[in-house]
Amino acid sequence: MSRLYVHLSLDEETAEQVGRRHGKPVLLRVDAGRMNADGYVFYYSVNGVWLTEKVPVGYFSVK
Repeated sequence: MSRLYVHLSLDEETAEQVGRRHGKPVLLRVDAGRMNADGYVFYYSVNGVWLTEKVPVGYFSVK
C-alpha cells in the first residue's frame, strides 16, 4: 500500500464506514493508550483522523 501512516478512527461506526469503501471491513481494536505510554507518536489530522507510523501486532486485537 502507498500510505505513509496507519489511519485510526475514534469510533467503530466511522471505522466501519471507511472500511466498506474497500470491501468487507474487519475492525481491529488498537490499544493506543498503551502505545502512547510506550513512546509511539500519534498525529491528529485536519480531517479528524489519528495517524501513526505503525501498529505492532501486540497492540491490537480483532473486534
